[in-house]
Amino acid sequence: MNLQQIDFSKTLTDEQVYECIMTNYSSLTKEWISHQWNWINNVYLAFKDHYKYMIVISLVEKTLQFYDQMNIQYTYDEFYSKSYIQIEKFSITEICEKLNLPKETVRRKVLELEKEGVIIRNNKKIIINRKAFDYVKPEAQIKISSKYIYLVSKSLNKDKIYTKKLEQKIIEKIIKQNFTLCWRWFYQMQIPLVIGYDKFMKDLTTFHIWGTVCMNQVLNVSKHFDRNENKNPLDHFTTSGMLISNVGTNIGISAMSISEMTEIPRATIIRKCKYLVKEDLIKINQKKQYVLSSVNFRKILPYQTKAFTFKSTFIRKVLNLLVIS
Repeated sequence: MNLQQIDFSKTLTDEQVYECIMTNYSSLTKEWISHQWNWINNVYLAFKDHYKYMIVISLVEKTLQFYDQMNIQYTYDEFYSKSYIQIEKFSITEICEKLNLPKETVRRKVLELEKEGVIIRNNKKIIINRKAFDYVKPEAQIKISSKYIYLVSKSLNKDKIYTKKLEQKIIEKIIKQNFTLCWRWFYQMQIPLVIGYDKFMKDLTTFHIWGTVCMNQVLNVSKHFDRNENKNPLDHFTTSGMLISNVGTNIGISAMSISEMTEIPRATIIRKCKYLVKEDLIKINQKKQYVLSSVNFRKILPYQTKAFTFKSTFIRKVLNLLVIS
C-alpha cells in the first residue's frame, strides 16, 4: 500500500489500547484469561514440557523476524504447507537471555529436542521438524485471539477511539493472510509475558497450575462482571478486587480437576499447590478445593500491568493492520 493512502488519524497507539483494556477490564477479563490458559495449555501439551516448546517458538520467532526484515511474508496455509521450517543459527547464550533460563537448562533441553528429532542439524542447515512432535497448528488460537481483539475493538468503537467496525471473521482472515508477520507479533507478546510470570512463580508448571485456579475463579465470578455489562464496565483494579474476593461463590477447583484439564500429573499438581499455598498465592477452602489467596495475589498485579503493555502492543499492531488492509 502506498504511504499516502494511509490515514494515520485512524491508527491507534499502545497507550490508547492499554487504557481501553484497563478501563473495560470486567468485560474483557474472562476472554483474556481463557485466551492465555488455552495458549499455555498447548505449550505444555506439545512436549509435556513447557520449556522445550518455549525454546522452539523462540527459534521460530527469530526466523519470523528475519522474514520481516527481508520483507518476506507467508500466509497461514503457505507457512504450514511444509513439514519443517529452516531456522537461523542460534547460540545457547542467546536463548538463555531471551527466556531468562540457566545455561544448563537450555543446553539440556536443546539436546533432548535434538535426540527427539525436533531440531535437526543438517550440514549448515538447522531445521525444526514438525513431524517429530505433536505440533499444534494455531487454528483454534487464531479464533480465540481474534475474538479477544474483536472485543477490544468494540470497546474502542464505543469510546470513539477506533472508527473501523470489525467482525471476528475479518480479523481471523487478515491474521491468516499476514500470518508470519502477525504471529511474530503474537510471539513477541507471549514470550516476555510468560517469562515474566515464570520469574515470579519460579517455574512454568507452577504458573500453569496457578493460572488454572485463576481461570476457574474468573469463570465462577464472571456472572457478577456480566451484570455490569448493561451499565458501565468495571476497571482493572475493581474487577481484580472482585476476583480476589471470589465474590458470590466459594467454589474452587480440585487437584484432580486441574490434572484432567492440563494433563499435568496429579502428583505434580499436589506438590506445586503446596508451594503456592506456602507462598500464599492460593489457599484451600472447606471443600478441599483451591482458590486464589487475597494476600499475595496483589503482588502479581504489577506483573499483570506489565503483561498488559505487551498485550496492548500486539493488539495495536493487528488493529492498525486492519485499518490499512
